[in-house]
Amino acid sequence: MRSFWIALCLIGLIMAAPAANAVEEPQWTLVHEDGAFSIRDYAPTVVAETHVSGERGAAINAGFRRLARFIFGGNEPNRAIAMTAPVAQRAEGERIAMTAPVSQAASNEGWVVTFYMPPGSRLEDMPRPLDASVVLREQAGRRVAVLRFSGLATQSNLAGHAEELRHRIETRGEVAAGDVSYAFYNPPWTLPWARRNEVMIALRR
Repeated sequence: MRSFWIALCLIGLIMAAPAANAVEEPQWTLVHEDGAFSIRDYAPTVVAETHVSGERGAAINAGFRRLARFIFGGNEPNRAIAMTAPVAQRAEGERIAMTAPVSQAASNEGWVVTFYMPPGSRLEDMPRPLDASVVLREQAGRRVAVLRFSGLATQSNLAGHAEELRHRIETRGEVAAGDVSYAFYNPPWTLPWARRNEVMIALRR
């Protein structure tokens, strides 16, 4: 857990920089909203991903550092790429249903940590990562059910909101097309009740 907060601290330092107000997020349009629950259509985007084994907190820390090196110039031709939010993490082996943000999920196989490239990025124009464990891919447009929540990213908080999201999806008559991922947007010094966290599940369209 300590390493997870170290990773979030790094994110916070980046977002606290003078250009913080320019930090972008993946593009999406709102389909439905009911309080903290929403359904969004995300536009296609380019993502940089890395696979990390081990405990969740240590994995997001290691994955963040790898991806940060890539966007800060660890690429050919040593080109900086704008930071976006959130950083994503999901369980390795999770289904990417015609689709599949920081996001997080767990499995015995490890974790996939994801950075979203700036809106409008094209795969063919992206610099080549110098670290072979960093992979670029195109992520298709997808419809996603989202539940926003505050508080600390404890296992009980994450699991409880994931279960609530599944219930909201079922109640609305939607069909899940992927597994759970989590998104974290704030630097670690943000007070718990002011934090923006999201649990997300892709939907069948």
